[in-house]
Amino acid sequence: MAAFTMYSTPWCGYCHRLKGQLKRAGIEFAEVDIEQVPEAAELVEKINNGNQTVPTVVFPDGTAMTNPSLAQVADKLAA
Repeated sequence: MAAFTMYSTPWCGYCHRLKGQLKRAGIEFAEVDIEQVPEAAELVEKINNGNQTVPTVVFPDGTAMTNPSLAQVADKLAA
């Protein structure tokens, strides 16, 4: 089961890096391409003061992180 949702775009280098790190760490996540899902783009804008900044990670408790490191995500999941 996905531990969180990552909002990204296909061309985002930071997204590719974080996805690779998460996969190597064995952390499952759902991914949503904000260019394909307008509602997701709106959510990302709401979280990031009007900016479509990716990767934006949203956890089941409603908290979010923008461009987090693998360590930040792991720490949040361990809490």
